[in-house]
Amino acid sequence: MIRVRLMLLAVAAACWGAMALAEERLALVIGNSSYGAVSALDNPVRDARLMAEVLEGLGFDVTLAADAKQIEMKRAIAQFGRKLRSAGEDATGLFYYAGHGVQSFGSNYLLPVDVALADAADLDLMAIEAQSVLRQMASARNRTNIVILDACRNNPFEAVADLNASGLAEMKAPTGTFLAYATAPGDVALDGEGANSPFTEALAREITVPGAPVEQVFKQVRRAVLEQSGGRQTPWDTSSLVSDFTFAAAAPEPVISAAEMEEAQVWASVKASRDAMQIMLFLRGYGDGRYADEARVLLAELVQEELQTGGAAVAEAPADPVQDAETAMYQAAQGDGSKAAYEAYLMAYPEGQFAEMAAAEVAALAAGTGQDPAAGGDAPAVVPEVEQEAVQLAEAGPVTYASPLHTGVAEISGLTLAEVVTRSPSFPPVEGLPDSYWKGQSCGNCHQWTRDRLCTQGNTYLSLNMQRSLGKQHPFGGALKQVLKSWAAGGCQ
Repeated sequence: MIRVRLMLLAVAAACWGAMALAEERLALVIGNSSYGAVSALDNPVRDARLMAEVLEGLGFDVTLAADAKQIEMKRAIAQFGRKLRSAGEDATGLFYYAGHGVQSFGSNYLLPVDVALADAADLDLMAIEAQSVLRQMASARNRTNIVILDACRNNPFEAVADLNASGLAEMKAPTGTFLAYATAPGDVALDGEGANSPFTEALAREITVPGAPVEQVFKQVRRAVLEQSGGRQTPWDTSSLVSDFTFAAAAPEPVISAAEMEEAQVWASVKASRDAMQIMLFLRGYGDGRYADEARVLLAELVQEELQTGGAAVAEAPADPVQDAETAMYQAAQGDGSKAAYEAYLMAYPEGQFAEMAAAEVAALAAGTGQDPAAGGDAPAVVPEVEQEAVQLAEAGPVTYASPLHTGVAEISGLTLAEVVTRSPSFPPVEGLPDSYWKGQSCGNCHQWTRDRLCTQGNTYLSLNMQRSLGKQHPFGGALKQVLKSWAAGGCQ
């Protein structure tokens, strides 16, 4: 798992980019395994190399010291302090140590590989006081420092008087510092049976989590070590940080194209409407889009609701006449299907409730992804079917809401307008619409037709004088549009 994460660090490092210019990251990593006078340890050098590799991938300028003697440790700590002081107040400093560590009289000491000790009084002469690292960091006056000690192994000096305490002592974190121990003060950490200690293995994994705050990182490390050790080892930390810090930058937000954003906005509007006709129109324009499946599911739900309720009319508050006119004009544009019709709607209602849908249709027709009935060569001034229907209507007398219609369309001939809107279409209102969505269904399920809305729609045909719209095929035939136009011409009686 760790190696897989390491393969991703090259990608993660790219996230720092400009951030790295403003925030320099410096790390000193020390791992001591090959002790001469005390018991050797298996994992610290491997732990240090793993941490160095991970930290470099996270944008740190890492200095690595393996199996360091006392003079080498002191030199590395001094150089680390100088680099941190010159890096500026926005810099982040990190010190990691794996190896033997002991406490004496409340102070903690990190042991170099050449340590040889017979008397506790010589400890500060032979080892490195952990407080010296904190002093170097404090002198830099930078914003964020992190100290990580995987040094609470077994005490190699238990036989030496005044050096028989286990683990490390608790240290106070100076302002702007995060202190982390592999286990609680006074306890002993496990070196581990694998290639790395349980603490460092978990730490190397968790610090690569994008966007995880440092506090969350060590909380996850604590959980992992507790689980792996069966509760025998509890990592411990203390913080006086005053700024937020994350090892790995949060993953960037996915880039969305203008077309994808437009599709998302249109779908949000259509979905909120819960209008079957708008959903069908959406599927016409975005049938292969990312929301198409969701749209089909919602359309099926709406149709099923209509079937269960039997299409019963629901009492509504009187509609706003302005909104009725807008709805009728948009429905007229849908029926016409031409770019000019949708543009006419947008000119009349640039901020209307259907503006996004109309704009999407205009764009689709302009791009050639839709069929514009008004495009191409000149059309006949009057479609023969409409001309014939107009003659029949004139011979039959004025059209009223309650009078039988006299048309050449068997499905509606002899019915009143009030009856027509309750009938089922003769063929799908939208090409490719499944039979279950329209066969045997009332047109009112989608159009929400009322007498007032039909009148407004008929007046729209009058005002636009859209002969192409009147002649365009309709689920009841082009005759119904001519009927509505004639009815509106007579004052919608």
